[in-house]
Amino acid sequence: MTSALIPLSLRQARRPQRVLERHWFVGKGGFIWVLAGGFFEPFFFLISTQLGFGSLIADIDVGGRTVPYAEFVAPALLAASAMNGAMYETMNVFFRMSFDKIYVSMLSTPMTTGDVVIGDTLWATIRGGLYAFGFIGVMAAMGMTSSWWGLLMFPVTLLIALAFGAIGMVVATFIRSVEDFEYIPTAMLPLFLFSATFFPASSYGDFRWVLNLSPLYHGVALLRGLNLGQLSWAMLGHTAVLVAIAAVGTVIASRRIERALVS
Repeated sequence: MTSALIPLSLRQARRPQRVLERHWFVGKGGFIWVLAGGFFEPFFFLISTQLGFGSLIADIDVGGRTVPYAEFVAPALLAASAMNGAMYETMNVFFRMSFDKIYVSMLSTPMTTGDVVIGDTLWATIRGGLYAFGFIGVMAAMGMTSSWWGLLMFPVTLLIALAFGAIGMVVATFIRSVEDFEYIPTAMLPLFLFSATFFPASSYGDFRWVLNLSPLYHGVALLRGLNLGQLSWAMLGHTAVLVAIAAVGTVIASRRIERALVS
């Protein structure tokens, strides 16, 4: 009787929420470790940058403003943290689909593959957001935030995590064995190193256009601009790219998972 009073469109919109609830009940016992990792990992990263090799590197000129190297690198490491949290969470899709048969159980209900993919992608976004939340807290405590625009960094990290969650969902559908997981860090390492993470985009010279091919670069550019208070129209383009990646990745993952389960 109660369900009959709820509009069909609203019930359909709540289906991905059921996926989130399932993952929460299964994984809530380990959330304390996720939060701990979200704090200590950036803490050691930023300490080593500020007190270690960062003290040996001269200040960086960014948009006509000179900033300490540690403050320049911190937003990029924040973006990478959101990427890692989301990507590694979506790798569980392989086990849910191939071994645990969780997707088969979910799809025996009124849920569609789109509902499942959206739910899993949002769960990966939450995981990446938890890492980012701890990272931003450490940045603020260490004096690496210099603009009130930095308050928008957290929602941007959620967008980064959403985009990489969608990418991770697609990647997971191509995995055929546990050994295939070895290729994922290999692919992520160039993204981490060559997305204007440690050097300004201007240092890439004639190859600067290559940066636009990296999803991580668009996140790095957004976070760095907000942290330094350097806003530009280019930020709209970076945001649009991340939104497009999330949307396209969700559609592709839905179709591939549906095809895999049917076959």
